[in-house]
Amino acid sequence: MPVAVVTDSAADLDESQAAELGVTVVPLSIRFGAEEFVDRRDLTPTEFYERLAASAVLPETAAPSPGAFEQAFRNALASGADAVVCINISTDLSGTMQAAQAAARSVDGADIRVLDSRSVTWGEGSQVVAAATRAASGATADEVEALVADMRRRTHVYGALDTLENLKKGGRIGNAQALLGSLLSIKPIIDVSTGIVEEAGKVRTRSKALRALVDRVAAAGAVENLAVMHANAPDVDELVGLLAEHHPREQIHIGIIGATVGVHGGPRVTGVTFQTC
Repeated sequence: MPVAVVTDSAADLDESQAAELGVTVVPLSIRFGAEEFVDRRDLTPTEFYERLAASAVLPETAAPSPGAFEQAFRNALASGADAVVCINISTDLSGTMQAAQAAARSVDGADIRVLDSRSVTWGEGSQVVAAATRAASGATADEVEALVADMRRRTHVYGALDTLENLKKGGRIGNAQALLGSLLSIKPIIDVSTGIVEEAGKVRTRSKALRALVDRVAAAGAVENLAVMHANAPDVDELVGLLAEHHPREQIHIGIIGATVGVHGGPRVTGVTFQTC
């Protein structure tokens, strides 16, 4: 195993995917007041959204400790890896990458590459999958790093928020604006393609929000690694069906958005991720 791949739980790989690829996932943690949970280990995405719906305050996410990354790196090296490539959530969205960098400095003499995906959820996850697949085929650390760099510049992430309530709880908008958005059924569209959250439009109904996501994919032209990610959205099949009019359904990855994005996006947030060709 010349190159081992490590990532964080913001990539939204589930346990079976990570095991099949041989990827080590270092989880973030989630705090509901005094209670703290390890992402996807103590609290599944479904359990997280159930707690989120019942919580009067917005929970917080916390980056893994440098020690958690250091243990993952040392385990990979002890298992025979010649190098480690660690792919993390955008540094503008979390302190996770800084923790991984600190851990890498603690492992003297090891070839550990800590890379910024400039993305989140399956925008990050697709880079991890490609890196692990290439590493398994015998690629060098330089080749895996170059692959991630190429994918990073072509990665796009768009999301449709179904509620403004989480932004209100997080203090991002005032009560009046949240009420106004609710009355008008405003559905903000966000763009995380550059590693930061940017507004990409507003529509007034959920159906228009899903169509806006489809339009974003269509405007990109030829794409690969198309994915639909959602937070227990009841209409995810509708979005997949719209995309399947132009993209083979069996080639569309469908996954659950974990707490890292869900804590801010809220329940039923739905998004598309892909790389342009």
